Amino acid sequence: MSPDLKFGPFSPNTVHICVDMQRLFGPASAWCSPWTERIIPVVEEIAGRCPERTVFTRFITPERAEHMPGMWRRYYQRWHEVTRGEIDTGMLDLFPRLKRFTPPAAVIDKTTYSPFASGELTAWRSERSVEGLIVTGAETDVCILATVLSAVDRGYRVTIVTDGICSSSAPGHDALLGLYHERFSEQIEAADAAVVLDAWRV
Repeated sequence: MSPDLKFGPFSPNTVHICVDMQRLFGPASAWCSPWTERIIPVVEEIAGRCPERTVFTRFITPERAEHMPGMWRRYYQRWHEVTRGEIDTGMLDLFPRLKRFTPPAAVIDKTTYSPFASGELTAWRSERSVEGLIVTGAETDVCILATVLSAVDRGYRVTIVTDGICSSSAPGHDALLGLYHERFSEQIEAADAAVVLDAWRV
């Protein structure tokens, strides 16, 4: 077993959560994360291993900034061009190469960085008696960060696929990988897709 997976093989109750791999973060978007297209083949391979134990999240923007509370309102006043009142709502879809896995893969929508606020995700996890999460998607230092810390708080074994996550900020990406390694070494593992797939027997 790779030293990157020091807790050994994954339990049968491990699932794959792919965070926000949407056209919203692809080319021609104000929120373009240039690496998203680079990691799609990695996400495809992992989702294809067991699509029925994969969940894709989608970040859904409000119709207008005024529909959001507190600092989210200010946020969407700054990013009004991605609100549903202005954007082509098809941009909220998963990338086509990933959308083909749904179903059996689940799609869960969220309006905040972490998907754990969603009762829908809670129900999906309960049905599968989830013990561990394999994490891919975007962005390392925003929604991945929120997802990972929420999972840690709930006691899950969390494994980040290092070549299956991306950010629009290279410094932010590198800093968070360092944080995951150094500050959460007893709760978070990070390994590349080849190591993860070798350990995920379904």
